[in-house]
Amino acid sequence: MNKPLRRIAIFCGVLILALLVRTNYLQYVRADELNTRDENRRVRIERYAHERGNIIVDGNPVTSSVETKGSDFKYKRAWKNGPMWAPVTGYSSQAFDASQLESLEDGILTGNDDQLFFDRTLSMFTGEKKQGGNVVTTLNAAAQKAAFQGLGDKKGAVAALDPQTGAILALASTPSYDPSSFAGNSNSDTKAWQKLLKDKDKPMLNRALRETYPPGSTFKVVTAAAALENGLYTDIDGKTDSPLPWQLPQSSDNLANEGNIPCENASLKEALRMSCNTVFGKISDDLGNQKMIDEANKFGFNKEIFTPVRADASIYPKDNRPQNAMAGIGQASNRATPLQMAMVAAAVANDGKLMQPYMVAERQAPNLDVIYTHEKEQLSQPLSGENAQKLQQMMETVVKSGTGTNALIDGVTVGGKTGTAQHGLNNSEKPYAWFISYAKTDNGSPVAVAVVVEDSQANRDDVSGGGLAAPIARDVMKAVIDNRQ
Repeated sequence: MNKPLRRIAIFCGVLILALLVRTNYLQYVRADELNTRDENRRVRIERYAHERGNIIVDGNPVTSSVETKGSDFKYKRAWKNGPMWAPVTGYSSQAFDASQLESLEDGILTGNDDQLFFDRTLSMFTGEKKQGGNVVTTLNAAAQKAAFQGLGDKKGAVAALDPQTGAILALASTPSYDPSSFAGNSNSDTKAWQKLLKDKDKPMLNRALRETYPPGSTFKVVTAAAALENGLYTDIDGKTDSPLPWQLPQSSDNLANEGNIPCENASLKEALRMSCNTVFGKISDDLGNQKMIDEANKFGFNKEIFTPVRADASIYPKDNRPQNAMAGIGQASNRATPLQMAMVAAAVANDGKLMQPYMVAERQAPNLDVIYTHEKEQLSQPLSGENAQKLQQMMETVVKSGTGTNALIDGVTVGGKTGTAQHGLNNSEKPYAWFISYAKTDNGSPVAVAVVVEDSQANRDDVSGGGLAAPIARDVMKAVIDNRQ
């Protein structure tokens, strides 16, 4: 072969090699990146070419798939009672992607997850239509309905847990939205989406997981746990060292109690029943900021919680003495999500053991074979069994004869704590109404609940945790108990 032909042959060989390298680079190295690019419309068309798997509650789907008219995306998502379930499922939209379970479990729901490789391979040989798998939740439909209807047109949230397992039984947030209204990619879907984004009441905000509030007097349960765990007090019926008035440290101001209640040297049990600010503010100061932080952390504060949907971190802050005293009664920079406060009630009810919250019980293949089952997991031990039982006595007194009587359920032992949390500059805004609680049966506690009502039509003087939030918690607990009988 002469020299020019040899050079051309070598050059062509190099081109072919470069083409092979480039092709393999695109097909294997960058395959995942290219498949997930928004510009790759073929992938999106394939994603909506078949019916999506369902999200299941109590054995029934709360989602479905419907055919899309006038689009190359064949199917779109639909919900049964979308506003009630949106805080649980999130949304799935042809135009605006997905959120929460619809996003986190997208691989199962579309059928593209590696766990479904065998099913996809088998369907290639059998000729069966591709299907998505199902996600089975821990939610209790009756409890979710009681929470959603209880909140009604009020702005607020409810979180309910099974204290013994950590299973989330209810997760409601109002105002809510219908994810079906923007599940497609038409002009009307875009208008619905834009309207929700501009709504000043933020209906797409999941207040149960993603909003933190001053927990108010419900946090006194954590402060009482800190007092017991650190040996500051051991006898819940004995007198505390709590003068009245009590002056805030490094301040000329006295810490006030609501109303003319007898809080001087009150016992822990009486102080929780009457919600004495002076007693629990002084306890927080006596223990100091670090011990309060340590106890709050054991209940889950100061870290994000994954359910698997992420919940914002609740905050017990590192702060100076006067602010730490106020944080001990749930004010100052103390902030908590409803889920976090449900975890507090659940740990007390479960004899001091705090279980990891979760809301996916199983994942199913398209043929309904179970490919994943959740194993319950203990998150921490905020307090000993002995101290948890002491705190149960205190919380049960709150419901029997204290500020939480609106949570009473006939034939059921209920423990709880009310809270009316101040907010706004110089307490200028309407308070938040809180209630945390648990119910006990012969087999332990099947449910713990936290309710916050962010605003309402009630007059400022009528806003209270016992009046607004406790009845909602009662109905959620009753729904869970009735559903198990």
